[in-house]
Amino acid sequence: MYNKIIIAGNLGGDPEMRYMPSGLAVTNFSVATNRTWTDKTTGELQKETTWFRVSVWGRQAEAANQYLSRGRQVLVEGRIKPDPETGGPRVFLRKDGTAGATFELHAENVKFIGNKEDNNAPTSTESTGQVAKEEDDIPF
Repeated sequence: MYNKIIIAGNLGGDPEMRYMPSGLAVTNFSVATNRTWTDKTTGELQKETTWFRVSVWGRQAEAANQYLSRGRQVLVEGRIKPDPETGGPRVFLRKDGTAGATFELHAENVKFIGNKEDNNAPTSTESTGQVAKEEDDIPF
């Protein structure tokens, strides 16, 4: 079986890093992916945001914590980790009482995209923690 997802979006907040008892670094952050379209019946612009909670491990976690910040664009490759209780996304209630959902993503590769001048960051980290300087492999 194979489980792989690729998302591109903006960080919803600054990353949070901690170390496991074994000394392994883990960084968590949220990514919002946005989709906009024009409704065919009303002609109105529609917007949809899907949230992902991302966990990054090892040297890649340290690089993500150092270079990423709220609003920064990222491309994340990884696998979806289902909620142990429901087997699907984690469901929650927003402050306004409406239901929301977030998907848990275990990152295998994180690429820093967007305006490099704003953040002075490398463009990519591989699972080994090495920094790649090219943006040509971004699929869009």
